[in-house]
Amino acid sequence: MKIVSIVPGFGGTFYCGNCLRDGAFVQALREAGHDAMVLPMYLPLTSVALAGKEALPVFYGAVNIYLRQQFPIFRNMPAWMERMFDSAPVLKFAAGKSGSTRAQGLEKMTESMLLGEKGYQNRELDHLVDFLKNHQKPDVVHFSNALLLGMAKRIREEVGVPIVCSLQDEDVWVDAMEPSWIDRIWKLMAEKGRDVDAFVAVSSWFAGVMQEKMDIPAEKISVVPIGVKPSDYSTSPPALAPRAIGYLSRICEENGFEILVDAFILLKADPRFNDLVLIATGGMTGDDKPFLRRQLKKLENKNLGRHLEILPDFTPGNLAAFFNALTLLSVPVLKGEAFGLYQVESLASGVPIVQPELGAFPEIVLTTGGGVLYHPNTAEALADCLAGVLSDAAALDRMSRVGRRSVEEKFDCKKLTGQMLKVYEKVIR
Repeated sequence: MKIVSIVPGFGGTFYCGNCLRDGAFVQALREAGHDAMVLPMYLPLTSVALAGKEALPVFYGAVNIYLRQQFPIFRNMPAWMERMFDSAPVLKFAAGKSGSTRAQGLEKMTESMLLGEKGYQNRELDHLVDFLKNHQKPDVVHFSNALLLGMAKRIREEVGVPIVCSLQDEDVWVDAMEPSWIDRIWKLMAEKGRDVDAFVAVSSWFAGVMQEKMDIPAEKISVVPIGVKPSDYSTSPPALAPRAIGYLSRICEENGFEILVDAFILLKADPRFNDLVLIATGGMTGDDKPFLRRQLKKLENKNLGRHLEILPDFTPGNLAAFFNALTLLSVPVLKGEAFGLYQVESLASGVPIVQPELGAFPEIVLTTGGGVLYHPNTAEALADCLAGVLSDAAALDRMSRVGRRSVEEKFDCKKLTGQMLKVYEKVIR
């Protein structure tokens, strides 16, 4: 089977669980003997996205689509100018700029993308359809998320293939827009969703969220969780000397890093946790740097700066040492998340998780038995929960072993790929 996955790039400046998930899934398809390819959109995927041996262009280059959206003079730019704005140095520069991943201010761009051939990015759609129709000829096209649905109708009709669309954290983008835009964008996504043959949600919780927001018929949606390749993760008992709390995600306010910092400050006021350290990794965008400076200042004011370590390298090959140093991992995302790949990565490494009772986190914790939930999502509640877990070596050891075993049984990418292939086979038939 020939599968083309269309995936937004993120430029490599921060840990993107959805992007890593898409890359790992394509690799699993290839290992299963299928011809699977990743087509990047907006920004480069970096090497972890497994674009393959063939050098592929970045479709819908971020600079080009922004200029076409904002300035009419660029809507008929010559081909040489398009190529210049899509060049690797220009896109790398764009990836690190403030606002490149911020929904507010990009409402009109999001609408234009969803309008497809009627939007200002119609020339990019022409290029993509031509590439699929005349160069790849896939059996199925898989969109990474529902914000790409403006392309579905033309691809389905002109390339003549079924469309499958993953559902993973679209609400994080849409619901962060200016209030007057939110309902308008959800209605447009629901309309464009009619051009999709099957939706695949990353958790049962998020399937319910998106069924309601996009009016998706129950028979049209499946649940296939995010998986990892367990053999890629070495397992060791939770670190106890010193004890260490880990954080793996984009270091930003929305992902709850401030809640974790405040909880850490509360714990360090207790003599029982003199040895405790906080280790964070996951990168950031330009928008996040002032936020991080405020957190560092807060720790310095408490004479705790030396107890925080921020690791700049969060590539998969370098995460083993990070997990090996941890007692547990906590990423207290403010509003929860559709899944959170870092949870499975942590459990695969034998590191228990402590997560807020929000989003899909309860689903993952209860399914694996490898962690603990707390409520509400405040620094005080997190600190209380962390204190109990950090003080119970037997419970840490049990969750470490149970969590790793659950990943092998329920979140093995190879097994989950088999579930996705059944979805593909059904829509192809």
